[in-house]
Amino acid sequence: MALITYLTRILFDFGAVAQLGEELAALGVRRPLVATDRGVVAAGLAERVTDALPAGMAAVVYDGTPANPTEVAVREATALYRDGGCDGVVAIGGGSAIDLGKGVRLAATHDGPLAHYAAIEGGAPRIRRDVAPMVAIPTTAGTGSEVGRGTVLVLDDGRKLGILSPHLIPSVAICDPELTLGLPPAVTAGTGMDAIAHCIETFLAPAVNPPADAIALDGLARAAGHIERAVADGSDREARWQMMMAAMEGAMAFQKGLGAVHALSHPLGSLTEPRLHHGTLNAVLLPAVMRFNAPAVGDKLHRIGAALDLLPGGDPATAIAELTLRLGLPTTLSAMGVPEAVREPMAEAATRDHCTATNPRPATAADYRALLEAAW
Repeated sequence: MALITYLTRILFDFGAVAQLGEELAALGVRRPLVATDRGVVAAGLAERVTDALPAGMAAVVYDGTPANPTEVAVREATALYRDGGCDGVVAIGGGSAIDLGKGVRLAATHDGPLAHYAAIEGGAPRIRRDVAPMVAIPTTAGTGSEVGRGTVLVLDDGRKLGILSPHLIPSVAICDPELTLGLPPAVTAGTGMDAIAHCIETFLAPAVNPPADAIALDGLARAAGHIERAVADGSDREARWQMMMAAMEGAMAFQKGLGAVHALSHPLGSLTEPRLHHGTLNAVLLPAVMRFNAPAVGDKLHRIGAALDLLPGGDPATAIAELTLRLGLPTTLSAMGVPEAVREPMAEAATRDHCTATNPRPATAADYRALLEAAW
């Protein structure tokens, strides 16, 4: 039996952020915590969101979200939430800020360390429906966390783990492509490749969910057709709209699960030195994982090739590697500065990541070591 569930309330268009006040009122939120980061504040995007709040509504702002959000940051933001008498969360930024916001809505209503709720610790059933209401407003087109059911956080013990529950899907997603206009080329490229990786991994995941498969392929075609335009011209409104839609679609298919790309990129993202961009990591790892999974996915790589607009017989894995190169991103882990000494612990950690269970082909620690070597 296939379990198919879609999803949450989504406002999608240029200027959609103007509807924030109405959406908060509908949720009964009178004093939100705004979860964001200093880059979003410096770019003036957080102010655009707070300006959309109703007259007289005061928000408490937490702008300390790190690039890879941590349990420490969640505790800091939750303390502000409680001290400020907040009753809901507005998360604005990339996937890090939105994931941190999900952590706050959980921590504000549930006791105990976040590890208690991690997927690999059997935590999903412990997450109740009564999490704090949340509006997610992405400023990048990559993670799709605004419609995702999970948050990925670096916990106090150093592990980067997923906390998954349908109750963590934001109450409302406001997807306003205008907030991505002028995003720097490198950020556009890295986050865009994150969306592409999500579309491919969810499509290849073995769960039976034809609607999710169709959405993932549609997102892949949109992203592949517009990412280079978005990187070349940050003011290209059509390209920005298409990339935000592709990112959202990739996350709409998350319920199928991800795979070995994310099983590796999660532990690699927990490194404190160097700090590694999640989407770029996914782009580097994706070709090797696609080749590893090829024997287990039937005709799915051919369907990916069609979405990438390849000629018959074209290799999708090679096409992804070539696209990453054209975008000016690193194409190897060594180029990203990953030290060889981490191969063994990262391979072992990948076997314990929740995404390894939904890879289409079983992967051992030896397999993960080989994948790391192939991406080196």
